[in-house]
Amino acid sequence: MGNIVAIVGRPNVGKSTLYNRLVGERDAIMDDQSGVTRDNHYGRAEWQGNFFAVIDTGGYVKGSEDVFEEAIRDKVEVAIEEASVILFMVDIKTGVTGLDQDFANVLRKSEKPVIVVANKTDMHDKIYLAAEFHSLGFKEIFPVSSENGLGTGDLLEEIVKHFETEGVEDPYAHLPKIAILGRPNAGKSSLLNFLTGSERSIVTDIPGTTRDAVFTHYNAYGKEFILTDTAGLRRKSRLKDNIEFYSNLRTIKAMEDADVCIVMIDAGRGFEAQDMNIVALAQNHKKGVVILVNKWDLIQKETNTARDWEREIRARLSGMAHIPIVFTSITEKVRIMKAIEIAIQVYEDRASKIPTSKLNEKLLPEIERNPPPSYRDKHIKIKYITQLSAKTPAFALFCNFPNHIKDPYKRFIENKLRHHFGLNGVPVSIIFKKK
Repeated sequence: MGNIVAIVGRPNVGKSTLYNRLVGERDAIMDDQSGVTRDNHYGRAEWQGNFFAVIDTGGYVKGSEDVFEEAIRDKVEVAIEEASVILFMVDIKTGVTGLDQDFANVLRKSEKPVIVVANKTDMHDKIYLAAEFHSLGFKEIFPVSSENGLGTGDLLEEIVKHFETEGVEDPYAHLPKIAILGRPNAGKSSLLNFLTGSERSIVTDIPGTTRDAVFTHYNAYGKEFILTDTAGLRRKSRLKDNIEFYSNLRTIKAMEDADVCIVMIDAGRGFEAQDMNIVALAQNHKKGVVILVNKWDLIQKETNTARDWEREIRARLSGMAHIPIVFTSITEKVRIMKAIEIAIQVYEDRASKIPTSKLNEKLLPEIERNPPPSYRDKHIKIKYITQLSAKTPAFALFCNFPNHIKDPYKRFIENKLRHHFGLNGVPVSIIFKKK
C-alpha cells in the first residue's frame, strides 16, 4: 500500500476531523458523541508530491467491557501494524489523561515513528500548553487545530520526512472496486472478514455495527480488487439520528465509487422491499450487481428450494432478472469464492468492448427473423449496430425510423445481447439512431 499514516488516540479528540482535512473531503463521520468511528477508515492524501494513505481509527479505550470498544482496540492495533507513521492525537484543552498515558505505552512498543498531535489549539496563545505532552515520552509534539487547519502544514512537513518513497497517486486505480451493500445485519462485515482473514470490520449481532465504509485491498487466490464494506442501508423513515443519516450517505458514496455491488440478502428475512430498492439503486447508477442470499444454512431445504427462491426473486426483479444470484453461508464457508468469481466476471463484462463485426454477425439475423413492428405501414429497417464509447455497455442501432421503436422491442434487443454476449448483472443502454 506504500506510505501509510494512521491517526490514533482516545475517543473524541478529533481524529476524524483531521482525517477529513488530510484527505480533502468530509469522508469520515464526525459527531460530538464519543465512539462514532468504529471501523478503520482509509483514504488517500498528498503533500508536495508525496502520496500516502490515511487511516482513521476508533477511539482507543483500555479495559472496557463494551463489545464495540474491545473490537475497536483490535482495529487500532491493526492500523498501528500497517502504518509507516503514527499520529497520536491528544486534546490540548483537557491535557494529559490516564488514557493518553496507557496509549503511549502501547505505541512505544510499536517501534514506529510517532508524532504527538495536540489538537484543538484554536489560537496561537494556546500553543505553549502543548509542552505538557512531552511527559508522554515522544520527541515530536505538533499543536494543531484540525477544525480550522492551524498547524497542519508544519505537521505534514514532518510526516513526509519519514517516508522512504514519494508513493503514487492511486496504486489501485486499475483494480475492480466491489462494494458490499445490504440491509443492516445481513452479513456484510462477516464476508469482508472471511475474505481478508482478519477482523477488519467489527462484527456483532447488533444491527448497524458498521458506520463508515471500510476499504480493503484484497489479493488472494489469483483475485485482486478493492473491497468496501458499508453500513446497512435503512429506509429514511428508519433513520434515528445524524450518525445513521451520514452512514447512509457514506454507503451511497461507496456504491457510486464502485464498479460492482454485491447486494447481500438475509435468507432468514427473505427478499424484501428494501432489498429491491438497494438493487434498483445500484442499477440506476449503472453498477454491475450480484445478489448474495446469505445465511442459507439456516433455511430448511427440500429438493428444489434454491430453484424456487431464485424464481421468486427473479419475478420480483422483473426488468433486472439478468442479475446473478448466489446462495451462500459465510459462517459455513459455502460458495463464497464462487460469489467473488461471479462479481469479477460482472466487472469484466461491464468493461467489455464487443467488436462491431461480432455484434452485426449475431444480432442482424435475430432482427431479420423478428423485425420491429411497422410504422404507418412502413417497415422499420435496422441496418447496422455498434458499441458506443462509455463506462458501461451502450449500443447504437441505426435505422430509418428510430423514434418509432417502442420499449418492448428495445427489451428484445437487450435480451438478445445478453444471450449472445453474457453481460449478466451488467446495465445495458440501447439507443436507436437515424441511419
